[in-house]
Amino acid sequence: MSAKPPAGIWLVGCGNMAGAMLRRWIAAGTIDPASVFVVNRGDRSLPEGVRQGRAFPEGPLPQMILLGVKPQQLDAIPAIPAGPPLVSILAGVETETLRARFPGNRIVRAMPNLPVALGKGVVALHGERDAAIEALMAPLGLVEWIADEGLLDVVTALAGSGPGFVYRFIDALAEAGAALGLPADQAGRLAIATVEGSAMLAAAADVSPAVLADRVASPGGSTREGLNVLDRDTGLRPLLRETIAAATRRNAEMAAEARK
Repeated sequence: MSAKPPAGIWLVGCGNMAGAMLRRWIAAGTIDPASVFVVNRGDRSLPEGVRQGRAFPEGPLPQMILLGVKPQQLDAIPAIPAGPPLVSILAGVETETLRARFPGNRIVRAMPNLPVALGKGVVALHGERDAAIEALMAPLGLVEWIADEGLLDVVTALAGSGPGFVYRFIDALAEAGAALGLPADQAGRLAIATVEGSAMLAAAADVSPAVLADRVASPGGSTREGLNVLDRDTGLRPLLRETIAAATRRNAEMAAEARK
């Protein structure tokens, strides 16, 4: 029998990311809104049926607690009751830092990205494998366990920050079309649809994106001419390596700040 998601969940904070996860879980029928309690500093607009307050409720403990505040708010988290597994989506806050603050809970780190709102996101998990937590994350998109916690900084840069980088690419693609005469709004629509369709094809393909690019590019054709620009020594690959490296360094800096 496959594992079932936790039946009761408490959220500490419910910002953009935690809120996106919560709404997707409810929309997918993964959890009952009545089984969710959100502890926050002020009332938020939450899905119907979800309870909220300034402190944890009295009564039975939940089957899981999710930390959904910003990393810099770590020290403001209220005392966590011992027992339930603690899932943290705090970027850059390491397991040992969390364990020192919450010694009575098993720790699992989760790194989601915003497309989880559509069930098309990425959730990287690190910690002791937990089938119930994995089942909870499954409706959010691709779920990957990362054995080496040190690589979570890279995963966060690649998948967590990645949507921001993709949006920049879409914007640049549209801007390039507009610069050559297309109406800006039309160029924007064409760029978004092109990236969306291309990503769907890549996800369904049995070959790598590099092979797909070569299949689009006929020898001597216009696509090949454009790829020649992207493939220069100073082109897309070194630019993205520098981009991901910069985001990874910042994740490591935040981890160091959280240890203090």
